[in-house]
Amino acid sequence: MAEFVAGLELARGFYREAVRPILDEALPGVGHSAARLGGGSEVLGFDTARSADHEWGPRVQLFVSERDVAEHAERLDAVFATRLPKTFRGYPTHFAAAGENGIGTMQVTDGPVRHRVEVADPHGWFVGQLGFDPAEGVTTADWLAAPTQRLAEATAGAVFHDGLGLLGPARARLDWYPHDVWLHVLACQWQRISQEEAFVGRCGEVGDELGSAVVAARLVRELMRLWLLMARRYPPYSKWLGSAFAATPQADGLAAQLTATLAATDWHTRERHLGDAYETVAAQHNRLGVTAPVDPATRPYHNRPFRVLHAERFVAALSDRITDPRVRALPLVGAVDQFVDSTDLLGRPALTRAVTRAAAAEPTD
Repeated sequence: MAEFVAGLELARGFYREAVRPILDEALPGVGHSAARLGGGSEVLGFDTARSADHEWGPRVQLFVSERDVAEHAERLDAVFATRLPKTFRGYPTHFAAAGENGIGTMQVTDGPVRHRVEVADPHGWFVGQLGFDPAEGVTTADWLAAPTQRLAEATAGAVFHDGLGLLGPARARLDWYPHDVWLHVLACQWQRISQEEAFVGRCGEVGDELGSAVVAARLVRELMRLWLLMARRYPPYSKWLGSAFAATPQADGLAAQLTATLAATDWHTRERHLGDAYETVAAQHNRLGVTAPVDPATRPYHNRPFRVLHAERFVAALSDRITDPRVRALPLVGAVDQFVDSTDLLGRPALTRAVTRAAAAEPTD
């Protein structure tokens, strides 16, 4: 196998040197765009040589009109299968189906290649990726129903050619939440922290160090997600959460505090390091300037011997700055990533129904 090269760089060269010449000959002058978006570690820039063991390699998406998909996609698939080079920059262009799920792994073949040149129309691709087409507008319900991993996959990666003139505007529209939606998502992320911050000490107090550690690990995850949201970056799913967090500005100090939290073997030490992390994130909130300053210091949990931030203060400050009445009226369970394991929903089916009804509200933008 060739020396590892970043997948986006490989895809860019693959389009320009291998795919585009075949396309120009097969369908001269066809309007198209080309990109590497969607699933795959290379789209987020986290691929390594390990990534090459499945569904990584010479890949590209070709976007054409819906009419051209209907008329030409099948023929283009056959043309690429027979005319693409067997290898590109040392990597096979043939993806052999491995296992029952058909995941492709690069292998050299003497026959037609099972390639990864995906022919699609922008509308169909975005609907398949997100459930909506940003060219038709993005409602509050759309924003809240889209997993942040999917939003990251649609806005990261690279566009190599935009002859249709559609990918650029669509990605720009998805670049980040509208301001009020962002404030709502931030408030809901602080809400998640407020719901469990006292449990690290409460579990430890009854001798449940394992339970205390599990709660602390959940809170570490929520703080990492919050840090990314404050940096206006969509948090990816668990495999890449730490990598994305580490790439944010000024994350080193917080990373050290979170690492110390996870390494602690007793709840007092765990709570102390977690408190330091709370204060770091709270100070960053104040630097954003999206609310009036909120005291970032930790404090006792009512009359119990636990040290917490009382994160609900940040929830209130953010909620007060939301001006759209429909966003203000939303329950504090947030976007789908926050909603799916919110402790607010435990035993409260009425709230689940309220969230569903609210998500069906009219668009705010």
